[in-house]
Amino acid sequence: MSRYVTISTIGPYSAIVAPELSMEEAVPIVIEHLSSKIQQVLPDQPDLIVLPELCDKPDRFTSEQKKAFYKARGNRVLNALSELARNNECYIVYPHCRELDDGTYRNSAALIDRNGRTVGYYDKNYPVVPSETESDGIVAGTDAVVLQCDFGTVGFAICFDLNYDALRRKYEMLRPDLIVFSSMYHGGLMQVYWAYSCRAHFVGAIAFEPLSTVLSPLGEQLAASTNYYDYVTQAVNLDCAVIHLDNHYDKLHQMREKYGRKVKVVDPGNLGAVLISSESNEFTVQDLMKEFDFIRIDDYLRLSEANHLETLSNKLK
Repeated sequence: MSRYVTISTIGPYSAIVAPELSMEEAVPIVIEHLSSKIQQVLPDQPDLIVLPELCDKPDRFTSEQKKAFYKARGNRVLNALSELARNNECYIVYPHCRELDDGTYRNSAALIDRNGRTVGYYDKNYPVVPSETESDGIVAGTDAVVLQCDFGTVGFAICFDLNYDALRRKYEMLRPDLIVFSSMYHGGLMQVYWAYSCRAHFVGAIAFEPLSTVLSPLGEQLAASTNYYDYVTQAVNLDCAVIHLDNHYDKLHQMREKYGRKVKVVDPGNLGAVLISSESNEFTVQDLMKEFDFIRIDDYLRLSEANHLETLSNKLK
């Protein structure tokens, strides 16, 4: 069935804290800053709000100041965002630097659920060397993480992670419905490639710039923040599938003839692939796959791959 989720992505500048203030005084300023940014999207009644990388780090703090701030902050920002999530019945992705029990630090993203509970954490797999690893003492994460929400599954990447195929390939195998990318850089064509190669909707929350985006599994931009507004909200349908056009032209026509507006086919052009989705509560996209014998693009591509490997094997005999 159609499975729409409303996503808000926010890319604000960091909070500015006067240098004469103590770290204890800085914490409520940061909380108020983030709360005011989130208030901008609450009229849209989002299911998910995504904040950018290290969203509670005050502007222009040195490494020593940041660590002192994190000590003073503790879980207070997390608790404030948990209350906002609970009061507004939404999920919030809270990217921040967290200290583990052993005293080491991770550049993390916490997923807070509609009840204000922390579902889990993703730790940045590829912190920048040396600025993060040496100056800030950030230890690398080692796993791709997919967390369950009531609307679907969510995978995560943070900033520099977008450069690494090893992490992307893990998500290709895990197949989350949505990839959340919290960052301080946009990633350019890598955003598009991650969305398409993972066959997932992609939401980027980019700090400092009007670059926060929502992409489809075809890599098409569905929404973006602007120089006037540092946030954007977009509803996306997660009940969808990417298929290749080969052997599907007639079947797609038959599907549209039978169901009309109850189905949707999006063709980005030039790619040879389309996105199909159920726009009805009567059936799912999986039902459509079975009824019209559609083949998901990855299964289709594997046919040619298997043929290639068989030919290669025969040649080597």
